[in-house]
Amino acid sequence: MKKTDYRTRVTKLLIRKAFTDLLSKKPIQSISVKELCELAGINRGTFYAHYPDIYILLDEIENDMLQEFQNALEPLLSEEKSHVNPIDITTQMFTCLKNNSDLCTVTLGEYGDKNFLMKLIQLGRDCCLESYSKYFENVSPKKIEYFYAFASAGCIGLLQKWLCDGMAAPASEIAEAAEDIMALGFAYLQK
Repeated sequence: MKKTDYRTRVTKLLIRKAFTDLLSKKPIQSISVKELCELAGINRGTFYAHYPDIYILLDEIENDMLQEFQNALEPLLSEEKSHVNPIDITTQMFTCLKNNSDLCTVTLGEYGDKNFLMKLIQLGRDCCLESYSKYFENVSPKKIEYFYAFASAGCIGLLQKWLCDGMAAPASEIAEAAEDIMALGFAYLQK
């Protein structure tokens, strides 16, 4: 059983790598299963044993990342505010982005799924809106939305720079930079 699980994981990793490599060069509509299989070094039967088509493959990859991203954000919604450390949460978020750097590169690239990017931003927005409204009780939701719009765009810029640098810096260092920059922005919410 363990050998089969290992083989399945390796096969899915090969498929994912080939798929994201292709997706970084052309739109999904131009990618054939045959081409993907050749690049991954597998046969078509192996691909179809795991996925009905490349669109389902993309959905699975994106849904896995969305779930990982949501898990990173969950402590923000915790009732135990004393145990919430923003640096830890941001580090988990950037770790998730690093773990999915192939998908991040594709998403932010020319042929990326902009709807997926919007889902990630919306997930963060919903979580932050709920959380920040508890931390900053006298601040209007609109003001928090403006803050989040600015902070999320900045984090995307930071992610793009980090990707360009080969993600050499640890996730914790990027998270600390993001938190420091956002902390200065928190003054906006305290006016």
